[in-house]
Amino acid sequence: MKIAVFVSGRGSNLQAILDSQKEYKTVEVKAVISDKISCPAFQIADKYSLPAFSLGDKEGCTGYNELPGLLSKLEIEFIVLAGFLKLIPNEVIKRYSKKIINIHPALLPSFGGKGMYGMNVHKAVFESSAKVSGVTIHFVDETYDTGKIIAQRCVDISDVKSAEEIAERVLKAEHELLPYVVNKFAEGNVKFVDNRVMVF
Repeated sequence: MKIAVFVSGRGSNLQAILDSQKEYKTVEVKAVISDKISCPAFQIADKYSLPAFSLGDKEGCTGYNELPGLLSKLEIEFIVLAGFLKLIPNEVIKRYSKKIINIHPALLPSFGGKGMYGMNVHKAVFESSAKVSGVTIHFVDETYDTGKIIAQRCVDISDVKSAEEIAERVLKAEHELLPYVVNKFAEGNVKFVDNRVMVF
């Protein structure tokens, strides 16, 4: 399955997907796409000789209106948002219906929505005094963090002393769950059953 990984930060989940290819061999990362010109994750793309693209209206960037054409040219079959902070254009969402997933560093539907990313999420979880956090992988739709949930993993945070501790524990779970789910899609083992998403 040919995938594009969309990133905004250092790309640790991109690295986890690339590392998993040795085990799964079902997924081929064809491009790394970011909303930033000098995204730290591009260093990973360079290391693996992967084409990298910046989205935006600045010189040297690919316009969001050009994104559908770029994805077609690259023969992309599936899109993974791995820390990407912008909304995906509706045209792309329609074209890749049920073929765009996002990873969120909390247990949706709690602690989601606009502005809830990265440490913002972990600080909110910490301040709520929640005893459990985790990872959610969900389908992408037209709004932030509202697509159907595909998979979740809980992380015990009952003894943490800081939001940073939560982030560290949750990130470890992200690196395990995301490659697993991407592989399940590549195998055709993610299905809708009675309007619920099931991973087999």
